[in-house]
Amino acid sequence: MLFCAVLPLHAADDDVAGSFLTPFPEGDVYQVSVLGDGYALGLLDGLFEAMGQDPRLVIQRKVRDIPTVMSADFDNRVAGLERDIAAEALNIAVVMVGESDRVSLRSSTGRRVPPGSPEWMTEYARRVDVLMKAVKRKNPGVYWVGLPILARGDANEQAQKMNDVLRDRAYLNGFKYIDAYAGFADESGAYSAYGPDMQGKIRVLRQGDGVSFTDAGNRKLAHFVEKELRRDLNQARASRTIPLLGGEEEQAKVNPDNAVKTPAPSSPAFGIAVSPPVVKAASSTGSAPTPANATDGEQKAENGRITLKVVDASGREDKQTIEIVRPAIPASVVALMARRESGGQLGDLLVDQIPGGLTVMSSITPSGNRSRGKVSPTQAPYFRLLVKGERLTPKPGRADDNTWPRSDASSDASKIRVSPKG
Repeated sequence: MLFCAVLPLHAADDDVAGSFLTPFPEGDVYQVSVLGDGYALGLLDGLFEAMGQDPRLVIQRKVRDIPTVMSADFDNRVAGLERDIAAEALNIAVVMVGESDRVSLRSSTGRRVPPGSPEWMTEYARRVDVLMKAVKRKNPGVYWVGLPILARGDANEQAQKMNDVLRDRAYLNGFKYIDAYAGFADESGAYSAYGPDMQGKIRVLRQGDGVSFTDAGNRKLAHFVEKELRRDLNQARASRTIPLLGGEEEQAKVNPDNAVKTPAPSSPAFGIAVSPPVVKAASSTGSAPTPANATDGEQKAENGRITLKVVDASGREDKQTIEIVRPAIPASVVALMARRESGGQLGDLLVDQIPGGLTVMSSITPSGNRSRGKVSPTQAPYFRLLVKGERLTPKPGRADDNTWPRSDASSDASKIRVSPKG
């Protein structure tokens, strides 16, 4: 049954080459705020214990209070929250709400609407949308923590429905949803107040009410945020070295060698003496300048040009010159391709794109030194088995050979010779 209105979908991570957090925070330090209700208080303590000493972060020691989502004055209080967020420095927001949201709602006619009912879920989804848009006002990196498993069966069923709404709305708003439900369940997926802490020792993680966390539970809860946050911080740091990311002033901080810019030929400043960090001028064939720090084994950038004759709308013939860009090839890629094309052991090269804009190249080679003929990549055993999911034909007589009747080789091997008694 569908409780929520359908909104246009857009993926938050369409650009896998970008970073979730800004690579250039003000002062090169990320301002972190934890927002929420009673859950957020314990989450802040656990997060400060985990990452309070990280020089890249300034974690505010006070929780920015978020009103109960299903309270009567919710809309007015969210408007005040939006103004407060707009007035403060904020790069990263960690949000967790829902401790007291499972309360009945009064309809416009005064009728009581129980938690988890279709009408209640529709109103809950609307209010979550309003709240997320308020947090999104300054466009920080938002980590929205879902509700954990609860002890009471009816309360836990309501929490799972609320998590479905939070997960969908976090995706639509470009947030990261942190799933805390499975992390506090036992092996069978049921509620348990006990579980392993960060050192692997079995500890009491939940309070007696079956809702709140102990200190050890809060530290484990913060671990799920810490894992995602550290990954995004490292990705943002790596993105600082991507060419053309950030303005000239920002690039000069992380890459001083590129601080001097060469004006374009159409620029009024073209021809003014500058000192770019190059040692070889462009050739007459259109080759790009060679960087001063180029290392042996690399293929230098070499651009070419072609001239095309085109006819415009008025029928007049015109010539247009198009530059064909051939970027520099790192020495590691040259060495990999040279090794693959050499007379040594043959293998297959697998290329895969992973999140973060990274390309992984793996070489799969057969055992031994015997060579083999090349086959189409889609017919290679690894592709048929791991990508297409086909079952490879077993060798006759092997344990996975289920053909019948058995071949002569396998039949002879399976015969049992019995000597007569004497």
